[in-house]
Amino acid sequence: MGKLGGFLEIHREEKKIREISDRIKDFNEIDIPLNDEYIETQAARCMDCGVPFCHWACPVDNHCPEWQDLVYNGEWKKALDLLLSTNPFPEFTGRICPALCEGSCTLGKNDKPVTTKNIELALIEKGWKNGWVKPKTPKKRFDKKIAVIGSGPSGLAAAQTLNRFGYNVTVYEKNERAGGLLALGIPDFKLDKKIIDRRVKLMEEEGVKFIYNTEAGKDISNKELEKEFDIILMSCGSKQARDLNIRGREAKGVYLAMDFLTQQNRKVNNIPLYNEEIDVKDKNVLVIGGGDTGSDCVGTSVRQGAASVKQIEILNKPSETRTSKNPWPQFPMYLKTSTSHKEATEVYGNDPREWNITTKEFVKDENGNLCGVKIAKVESFVNEDGRLGFREVEGSEEIMKVDFVFLAIGFLHPYFEGLLENSKVELDGRGNVSANVIDFKTSAPKYFAAGDVRRGQSLVVWAISEGRNAAKAIHEYLRKNKN
Repeated sequence: MGKLGGFLEIHREEKKIREISDRIKDFNEIDIPLNDEYIETQAARCMDCGVPFCHWACPVDNHCPEWQDLVYNGEWKKALDLLLSTNPFPEFTGRICPALCEGSCTLGKNDKPVTTKNIELALIEKGWKNGWVKPKTPKKRFDKKIAVIGSGPSGLAAAQTLNRFGYNVTVYEKNERAGGLLALGIPDFKLDKKIIDRRVKLMEEEGVKFIYNTEAGKDISNKELEKEFDIILMSCGSKQARDLNIRGREAKGVYLAMDFLTQQNRKVNNIPLYNEEIDVKDKNVLVIGGGDTGSDCVGTSVRQGAASVKQIEILNKPSETRTSKNPWPQFPMYLKTSTSHKEATEVYGNDPREWNITTKEFVKDENGNLCGVKIAKVESFVNEDGRLGFREVEGSEEIMKVDFVFLAIGFLHPYFEGLLENSKVELDGRGNVSANVIDFKTSAPKYFAAGDVRRGQSLVVWAISEGRNAAKAIHEYLRKNKN
């Protein structure tokens, strides 16, 4: 373990971030680099408990206690090697993972958990700084060629693993740069895109080939892919957004959240815009949906200089502490306030969030522009079949004055047109590609699937896990089917 009894004398200390008044002026990362003393002190809190629930909770099976002990003892290089043995991209998860490990930390049962996520990020950044992160090229190449469709976290993880096994890997990306929603969905204030570019450059040095501005199934046909490659791994995400088709949906000013976030990422990174610019400066913004995507819309709106920002959610306000239905070591499902929420609170004088609100209509002016949203309070109840339902509170209807609405209410399934449709792969009941978690093989010859396209929209860390495991399954499949 780290320091004997360290958890008894050392308190959890949160990482330092830039002051709100400073960070809302730009889209640069809000984190302040962590120093060695902070990290080694926090690593000393790890108890090396008999059953490491942090390891149990982590989708990539990180050996958290072991590398935290190494960090505490100053053996950073060994700690990084152990971290990279399970997680290929700690620079991503160390920034944007919700830290499932910390949610199940044994110390967190009656105290605050170890700052595992911060230690992970410090490890990989020290590795890059000191030149410990180097290209790993295979000693031998197989004659098999594999196409990876999509360069999100799942595709990148699969491509890196397959390439290191010795396969010839080509990644097809429909956009101008690699990363998927890492690059175009997550704001730069949470993940600077130079971090992605740095990793992609290393993968290219290792032998992975990236082809951009090419949508598989359209710009390159399925037949061409099937002719050129021995295996085609679908890792193209689940990007069909859930819409809110109520009266007035056609009003100008109502957008899907990803349209807004993607466009801002393009502006920050000097990538051409394909649609009319969405600029909320001095405008009233409403974000519908209470998850991370909605929070990102709040932070982006604040930085653009919105006159006001509100975020509404139909569900009940989460408890501020664990409930009996959410015991440790489950991931804690209580109220979490993001850095974006704190920014909006300071700028506008109140928390932007409201719960138990339903949206009934988008109100337009005579020119078709959005000018308001008809909302109402709701009460939740459980139906006879045990499902959650909502009933409107009588007399609670009102019209909220807004100029822009961003819909952040989740994703349904992958896009069907093109690759999926032409491959004729079977879909599951939710509209995702049907492939089990053992072999990742689809119903169509040569086609495998991993990540959100298979399991549905999920966390980056789950996508990384899927990509690595799919690569191992493909390797096993090719090893057994050498002809």
